[in-house]
Amino acid sequence: MTQKRKEGAKIITMANQKGGVGKTTSAVNLATAVALLGKKTLLVDSDPQGNASSGLGVAVSQKTKHLYHCYIDPDKTRGAIRPSGSIANLWLLPTCIDLIGVEVELMNEKKRETFLERVLSQVVEDYDYIFIDCPPSLGLLTLNALSAADSVIIPMQCEYFALEGLSQLVRTVKLVKNSYNPRLVIEGLLLTMYDRRNKLTYQVAKEVKKHFGTKVYHTVIPRNVRLSECPSHGKSVIEYDKKSAGALSYMNLGKEFLKKQQLDDAKEGRA
Repeated sequence: MTQKRKEGAKIITMANQKGGVGKTTSAVNLATAVALLGKKTLLVDSDPQGNASSGLGVAVSQKTKHLYHCYIDPDKTRGAIRPSGSIANLWLLPTCIDLIGVEVELMNEKKRETFLERVLSQVVEDYDYIFIDCPPSLGLLTLNALSAADSVIIPMQCEYFALEGLSQLVRTVKLVKNSYNPRLVIEGLLLTMYDRRNKLTYQVAKEVKKHFGTKVYHTVIPRNVRLSECPSHGKSVIEYDKKSAGALSYMNLGKEFLKKQQLDDAKEGRA
C-alpha cells in the first residue's frame, strides 16, 4: 500500500538501470495519457540526455532554465516548468546535458540524495501526479529521484538479461526505502517491447508475474513502429498516431494506473 503524503501530487519515478527498455518512452506516454484523462501532470526529465524533453518537442538551450538550475536553487523550480504544448494538463520540467554536473557538484554535500525532493517540494501542490524520468544508471540522479518519490514504476523488456537487472534494481529500492525514504514502494512493473509471437516473451512474463504478482500491469506495451517514430517529431505516440497499437496501449495503461490509484485511496480512506 502506497504511503502517499497527505497533500500534493503523488510522485512516481520511472527507473531501470538497463538502457533500451522503453523507460523514457513510457514516462512520456504514461504522463501524456494521465493528463489526457483529466489529471494535472508534471513530467520531470532527470536524464541529462534530455530525451523526455525532446520527446515532447522542447529543445533546451544552456540559457534556458532547466532542472540543473533547480538543483542549484530550488526557488527557480516553478519558473523552469513549461507547458508541454498541445496537451492541456501536461507540463514539463526539462533538462539538458548540464545536469550531468550535478553528480560531481553534490559529491561532498550533506543529504545529497534529497536535493530533488527539495526541488519538487516547491511545486508538489500544483499537480495531481508527477512522473520522473531517470537516467539508465543507479547513480546520484536516480537516487535523488527514488528519494523524492512515493513509488517507482519499472519498465522492463521481456528478455532474460532484464531479469538479472531487475533483481539489482529491487535491492536498490529496498536500500533507499530503508535508508532515505520509508514511503517508497514499487508501484508496478511494466512489460515493454512485448512480442506475442515470441515464446521467450511469455516465459519472461510468466517469471515476472510469479515473483511480483499483482504488481505487474495487465497492460503490456507491444513492439510498434509508431513508438520508434514519434520522438523524432517531438510528440508522444498518443499525439502522433492515436490509433496505433502503441498509443492504445499507453492509454489503457493510463486508465489502469488511475484505477489502481482509486483503489489505493479507498483502502487508505482518502476516497
